[in-house]
Amino acid sequence: MKKLLFGTILAGVVAIGTACSNNASHSSMQGHDMSNMNTKEEKTSKTSEVSEQLPLATNTEVLSGKEINLTAKEALLQINDQVKLPVYTYNGSVPGAQIHVKQGDTVKIVFKNELPEPTTIHWHGYPVPNSQDGIPGVTMNAIKPGETFTYEFTATVPGTYWYHSHQESAKQVDKGLYGTLIVEPKNEEKVDRDYTLVLDEWMSNPDEGNMHMSGMDHSNMGHGNSSDNQHMDMSSMGHDMSMYDIFTINGKSGSAVEPLKVKKGEKVRLRLVNAGYMSHKLHLHGHDFKIVATDGQPLKDPQPIKDELLNIAPGERYDIEFTADNPGEWLLECHGDMKGTDDMKVKIQYEGATSNTDKANAKENLPTVDMTKYGKHELGQFTLDQKYDVEYTMDLGTAMGKDGMVYTINGKTYPETAPVNVKTGDLVKVKLVNNSPTDLHPMHLHGHFFQVLSKNGKPITGSPLIKDTLNLKPGEEYVVAFKADNPGNWMFHCHDLHHASAGMVTELKYKNYKSDYTPNPNDTTNKPE
Repeated sequence: MKKLLFGTILAGVVAIGTACSNNASHSSMQGHDMSNMNTKEEKTSKTSEVSEQLPLATNTEVLSGKEINLTAKEALLQINDQVKLPVYTYNGSVPGAQIHVKQGDTVKIVFKNELPEPTTIHWHGYPVPNSQDGIPGVTMNAIKPGETFTYEFTATVPGTYWYHSHQESAKQVDKGLYGTLIVEPKNEEKVDRDYTLVLDEWMSNPDEGNMHMSGMDHSNMGHGNSSDNQHMDMSSMGHDMSMYDIFTINGKSGSAVEPLKVKKGEKVRLRLVNAGYMSHKLHLHGHDFKIVATDGQPLKDPQPIKDELLNIAPGERYDIEFTADNPGEWLLECHGDMKGTDDMKVKIQYEGATSNTDKANAKENLPTVDMTKYGKHELGQFTLDQKYDVEYTMDLGTAMGKDGMVYTINGKTYPETAPVNVKTGDLVKVKLVNNSPTDLHPMHLHGHFFQVLSKNGKPITGSPLIKDTLNLKPGEEYVVAFKADNPGNWMFHCHDLHHASAGMVTELKYKNYKSDYTPNPNDTTNKPE
């Protein structure tokens, strides 16, 4: 299978549990174990033909201005000093170019597809007009090789967002097709340093992956496959998960991750974006920090945190801030005991300070921040007991389909799932329940933000929590609410994109909305997940 030969991860089999979890049932790998040189040589020989023809990926650039040019193209990513992988890029880098604009700007992106297959761009978390959402077969046709498409929208809401392919996204995002979108507020409190860190996972031995994941193809909506049966057999989980042995920050791993430079007294913002398929628990050493925003939306009066883990699920973003008041060299690192864990860390280096002897402690069992209790409690726009125009229960499940495992909403797979039908102005309440026995489901709503009202029947006691992606662990139940204020046909799906490709998708549909786009039912090019 082409995707696996390219050496990237197929996300689904690893989404059973939190990647950087202290409960994971497999051994640690200090750095990369290169003792099995035969494996390395075999991998190199299998990919060298393709690799030699590709340019090396470049550093991520920051783009702004009235017109931004993005090109999707192939490259070769040097993840660390041992591993190079053929990847898909925006403007030759992984992550792709960062688009940095100001609130109120008109954002115009001229996008050219130089990949060997169709693709699109979805603006994850951003309330763009429906026509600009980038969903093939729903809002537009996939952009074919050699074609150009111009996306245009107004940057109405500040914060940290990202963009990625939504065409066969379980495959294309996995191959590196993502970048970040930063919208600066009109009246922003300035920080001295502003760093964006994008988290992802990769597989260094695609040949082994191909052997264990033969026949894995999620291009057909609503159909599982034989390898999904790994979900049913927990004893095999460790073996499958162990293939995903490289965790990256900004496309680099271990010592290849570029240190973050700071000076004593500076205020530092870190924008954390999870573009992968596994949750990651991050620990900032040596400093108190505050979580100032989640999914781009500010939190009310965040309190200082020290030696607690911040769990970031697929699709989520967290902005944290700290004051550089402890000179030396410190780590921001992923906690857990998976093979890739030890290399998902970045050094925070004070300029002019002699090196500190900070030690990694990725195995230490620390508490995780509970976002439902974080920040100052006050009533947000919505409450549990107010009247809603539309109420919808979303039962998230796992079932055996005719070809293997499928992921369901109310017992159905997309496109048979019942949509959330609304009209403009409706107040909508959705209850999400994760009835899957082992799978996490980070649920993502396009085109809207929702307020989280309760978790497991208990009202939120912290800051109003406004998100576009919400992670549900097995057995968890959340109630969320939003206003139907952005007409269109919108996806509401699991952002473990493998789960989406195997059925866990529904749509938010506005009555009376007439799209300028009419999908061709005979066009097999469009593959929205």
